[in-house]
Amino acid sequence: MLSLRHIWTYVLLSILIFVARAAFVAAQTSAPTANATTERDGQHDFDSLAGTWKGHTKYRALPFAGSATWIEFDGTEMFQKLWDGAILELSKGASANGPVGLMLYTYNPQSHQWYVYFASGKDGKVGLPNVGEFSNGRGEFFVQDTLNGKLLLNRYVWSQIASNSPHFEESWSSDGGRTWELVRIVDLARVGDDTGRSKP
Repeated sequence: MLSLRHIWTYVLLSILIFVARAAFVAAQTSAPTANATTERDGQHDFDSLAGTWKGHTKYRALPFAGSATWIEFDGTEMFQKLWDGAILELSKGASANGPVGLMLYTYNPQSHQWYVYFASGKDGKVGLPNVGEFSNGRGEFFVQDTLNGKLLLNRYVWSQIASNSPHFEESWSSDGGRTWELVRIVDLARVGDDTGRSKP
């Protein structure tokens, strides 16, 4: 027969093995959870824009020419949510001859980044997407593109996006992002939500 001492030794060893295995399992299961909390899910970043907005747009007439002349006009910006992580923006000028274009925003859940595609009503071409993400309420999206025949860095910036007055800016950089030439500003004011109801 086993002595009482042997029995207690067996019990203690069993408890130690159980605790060690439980700690190992906990470490394995908690690691992905910790990583998941550090990876921000941004697929709903643009949801608050769904609906119709009044837009006031300013364009710099001659970028990189030392010009301070801006062209201003009012129009309408309509945002339609397609699915979680995808929204379509249609821009219309106030007049029949005003500028018309669209922007498609799609979210990559693997990279946690947005891809912003632009197409102009002038030629219908879709260029390379600006790519980026939101941090502390500010979204920055970058792409290498051409302006006046030169390869430059382009940047879109969204801010105040969850308010009733979202703000958009477009800039170009000729020195790799050290300095920026602001070329477009759009300020929005809410007209209606995604169901078409007007906002007070």
